[in-house]
Parts: sequence; structure tokens; C-alpha cells
Amino acid sequence: MGKNQHVTPHKEGGWQVKGENNTRATIRTDTQAEAIQRAREIARNQESELFIHGRNGKIRERDSYGNDPFPPRG
Repeated sequence: MGKNQHVTPHKEGGWQVKGENNTRATIRTDTQAEAIQRAREIARNQESELFIHGRNGKIRERDSYGNDPFPPRG
């Protein structure tokens, strides 16, 4: 399983995709939608979690593309 991916606001404007515990962003985009799209691709490839943060920094959404500890039933 790869590193979890976080979509967060970038301090200089725009949005960034950052692997968990990385000091630098993997990619920086102008829009959150573009950052989410790129982060989903990375999370799918690495079979990891995707965390989408709002402008306030709090997690507003998450998706699992790997070993989900609480998989859906049925």
C-alpha cells in the first residue's frame, strides 16, 4: 500500500496534492477539482486513501482505493 494522498490549499494560492508525511507537494494546481482528479489517480495506482481538505484545512471528504478497514456490505 502506498502513501495516503491529501488535497490541501497551497500557501501561495491554488491547491496541492501531497503524499502523507511528505514535505513537498507532488503537484500544484489552480483548482481544487483538478487537484482531486490527479490525487484520485495517484491513490488508485498506490491503492491508498484520498483525503480532501476544505479551505479551512479540515477533512471534508475521503475515499479508499486500497485495503478499506470498513468495506461496504453487499
